[in-house]
Amino acid sequence: MPGSSLWLLPPPSHPLHSRLTTLISTTCPSYFASASPRPPTFIPHVTLTSEIPTTASATLASSDADPQAWLDALPLPAADDVRVRFQALDTEDVFFRRLTVRVEKEGVRRLGTVARAWGVEGGGDRSWEKACKWADETWRPHCSLMYAGFTVTEERRKELECMVKDASISFDGEEDRGSWTGGLVVLVPTEKRIEDWKPVATRVLQ
Repeated sequence: MPGSSLWLLPPPSHPLHSRLTTLISTTCPSYFASASPRPPTFIPHVTLTSEIPTTASATLASSDADPQAWLDALPLPAADDVRVRFQALDTEDVFFRRLTVRVEKEGVRRLGTVARAWGVEGGGDRSWEKACKWADETWRPHCSLMYAGFTVTEERRKELECMVKDASISFDGEEDRGSWTGGLVVLVPTEKRIEDWKPVATRVLQ
């Protein structure tokens, strides 16, 4: 995946953090134990935007780069104005969206728009207009549970949905089981290999 990405993570103390981590690292890969290669692991997150050019965040290429300062300067909304609400379990024939939990857009729209405007479009009024259009027409916020190159049939999706619900995750926005407020925004150099997708800057929404 070209460039860097901004992700929204659940608060580390939130029950969904550990439940999603277990699903991503153990439950889903074990269900497809015969698959090769094994689905990779990653930290649970909602992608706010990807394809952030290295020059935008002044990351990685220069010894003078300060990705933390760049992230700290973004005009992010307050924690109470950011609410992730789960809606449904989806599967697509796309490697990075093989198995995802759909997220209601309204609760994360402003955060995603800010991420796009300053991360990809360069900031400013014109960038905000373009980012708003992208958020309305293109962006489909979701929380990935599995990256994979194989197809997930509808029958298997239903079985996985039962497994996800058994892991105390709901799709009705229920507090502690299907939603969280605030969280951590992290900058991740996603042009690297998936196993090297580690945050280079972190900001707790206040």
